[in-house]
Amino acid sequence: MISDITIGQYYKGNSFIHKLDARAKILLTVLFIAMIFMCKNFLSLGLTFVFVVLSVLLSAVPVKMYLKSLKPIIPIVIFTAVLNMLYTGGETVLYSFWKITLTAEGLTTAAFFAARIVLIIISSSILTYTTVPTMLTDAIEKLLSPLKVFKIPVHSLAMMMTLALRFIPTLIEEIGKITNAQKARGADFESGKLLQRIKAIIPIIIPLVVSSFRRAAELADAMNCRCYTGGNTRTRMKQMKFCFKDFVSLLVFCIGIAGVVLLNIKFGAVI
Repeated sequence: MISDITIGQYYKGNSFIHKLDARAKILLTVLFIAMIFMCKNFLSLGLTFVFVVLSVLLSAVPVKMYLKSLKPIIPIVIFTAVLNMLYTGGETVLYSFWKITLTAEGLTTAAFFAARIVLIIISSSILTYTTVPTMLTDAIEKLLSPLKVFKIPVHSLAMMMTLALRFIPTLIEEIGKITNAQKARGADFESGKLLQRIKAIIPIIIPLVVSSFRRAAELADAMNCRCYTGGNTRTRMKQMKFCFKDFVSLLVFCIGIAGVVLLNIKFGAVI
């Protein structure tokens, strides 16, 4: 399951979304998530689903990568769906046993929230799959640049956020190596009671923490040796600029949000 986590990975390509400005892609992701949370019925959610499908196709990233990114959150989706089914009241009772009551409204709410979570993960994955980490850093810094008025180190914040995202695949790979090494020494992570399994994870956590600090120190030394300095004194080989397609993409998503609002008003809410 750990190897299925693809957050922070970049898929090299030359698609329409790959060519968009990184700042535009971040704004589009924010609009995407806002559109998903604004949905109040299945029609508006269906419109959002159409936008997600079109974005996936325009990204030219294999669908199996998006499906792979969904595998780790399946337990969360199931857990959320079960809670909504059991704790959402309603008039149409489908099944009742002891204190457990299953209603049609509960099933509807469970399906609605499960679909929301899936769409959020996919829309967030599009950003990381199609954006180089260095461009992501520059885009975050540009978008947060107004905060410099309040003496906030915007560049440092952007760098930390991007490094944290970039090192997720590296840490996942490290977990796999440590797990295989412990299994070769006779460690058992799959049998025993819950408490025993939790204790068995300790030989993985401690080496992982030590390795993380070592990698952080090596990265800091490498940046110092290259005389890296952030902020206004740093120049960039590739300058970012908004193009016509960036403005069109933002306009299309704003129209999509307006469509979601109209569908909510016309057909009401199911949650």
